[in-house]
Amino acid sequence: MSVATDQPVRPLGLTRAQFVERARSCGRSAGAALEEYRALFRAGVVPAWCEVPEYPVTATLVEGETSKFVLRHDDGLETESVLIPMPRSTGTTTTLCVSSQVGCAMGCRFCETAQMGLIKNLRADQIVHQWWAATHRVQRSADRPVKNIVFMGMGEPTDNIDEVIQAVRVLVDHDGATVPASNISISTVGNPDGIAKIGDLVRERGFHRLNLALSLNAPNDEIRTQIMPVNKAWPMARLKEALLAFPRFSQAAFCVEYVLIPGVNDADEHCDEVCAFLREVRCSLNVIPYNPRRNSPWPAPEESSVDRFVARAVANGQFTKRRGTKGRDVMAACGQLGNERIRNRRVVADDGSTAPVPLRITARRDT
Repeated sequence: MSVATDQPVRPLGLTRAQFVERARSCGRSAGAALEEYRALFRAGVVPAWCEVPEYPVTATLVEGETSKFVLRHDDGLETESVLIPMPRSTGTTTTLCVSSQVGCAMGCRFCETAQMGLIKNLRADQIVHQWWAATHRVQRSADRPVKNIVFMGMGEPTDNIDEVIQAVRVLVDHDGATVPASNISISTVGNPDGIAKIGDLVRERGFHRLNLALSLNAPNDEIRTQIMPVNKAWPMARLKEALLAFPRFSQAAFCVEYVLIPGVNDADEHCDEVCAFLREVRCSLNVIPYNPRRNSPWPAPEESSVDRFVARAVANGQFTKRRGTKGRDVMAACGQLGNERIRNRRVVADDGSTAPVPLRITARRDT
């Protein structure tokens, strides 16, 4: 990525090498620029010649130790991010769930964000800003820094893949945020082209252990198309091909996410179908109890139903985990992010301006 010199210097969207290149074009020494870059990410100190917008934290909603914080951009649009405590045998760590878009074009019926439609893509610096705000601006326990980052907030990451990949490069940079690639997961509804681009990044040195997660949520094409319209463009057989072709440099398994919706995809035969579909894929099946969106047509599943589905998957020989429900009461749980007041607004330009452009749907049927 080349750095244009006629644009504002947005350092949160730059790797160290790109930042130093830009600094030198402004007459600063490479050594001074490196120290400024480290101070920006490690201490939250913004260089005077750079632009880091002061996005106000307009809301911090807390349920237990899970918190959702909202950053308002200059155009009035907002990103929602979630800080999730993750208890471990060695102590509790923090996972940050970040957004890659405001809204989403994928149309998944069970997801609150999808009800907004796609409003705008986030730039790489706006994605990284969520980590920066969580680390340096949001009130949290100082002894529990962000360890893991998951691209599972608002938006479909592969629908904004170039900015997402640039954000990952910045987050992994050893002179910046220094988040190991193995601690970053990108979740997708299953865009094969996007999966291939993530695979290209994984092939690069330093990114071999970047994690991919697939949001499957159905046992067959019929049900998946009903709840995830993108399945018309990217049916399950093609998703499996994309997973099997994905480069593997470690023994880590894919995460296959399965939102369990009562009366839709939670029957015993559905579990058997899912396990049969995944038999050739080295993966962990992550069962997520449905978190009702606003005006949801379905309730949350009963615990007995979740336990039965998980036990049957394990009996089928599928490594399976149940995702804990955190943040449901403050609309911070999986599938609940999104501001209902800005639904159905037209998309704004990718550069962050408010000039509307036609809605861009990237999922399309192959010819």
